[in-house]
Amino acid sequence: QVQLVESGGGSVQAGGSLRLSCAASGFTYSTYCMGWFRQAPGKAREGVATINSAGYTNYADSVKGRFTISQDNAENTLYLQMNSLKPEDTAMYYCAANPGWSTCSRAEIQYNYWGQGTQVTVSS
Repeated sequence: QVQLVESGGGSVQAGGSLRLSCAASGFTYSTYCMGWFRQAPGKAREGVATINSAGYTNYADSVKGRFTISQDNAENTLYLQMNSLKPEDTAMYYCAANPGWSTCSRAEIQYNYWGQGTQVTVSS
């Protein structure tokens, strides 16, 4: 059974940085998509960034140039480095996985496994 556990959220001031981690267990797939999503209060969940097993990445326009998704296959861990944070980045952040796919979209319907989320709060 695939389990995803996020960590690294917190409260920062605008302009600050955070690095989120997502530890994956029970994950033995050689082909996959993984992604970071976020949901702000009163808003729909949105895809922030995705990465596939080959390392190809995709970002939402709102985070391009500020966020970087990466993975450590040896540690089965997904990361999201977030720099130049803005108050509008405040949200619950989730990691998600879709084993067996290599063409990744930022549509949540594509993803089968989800973590519980980690809160990111950016103050102005």
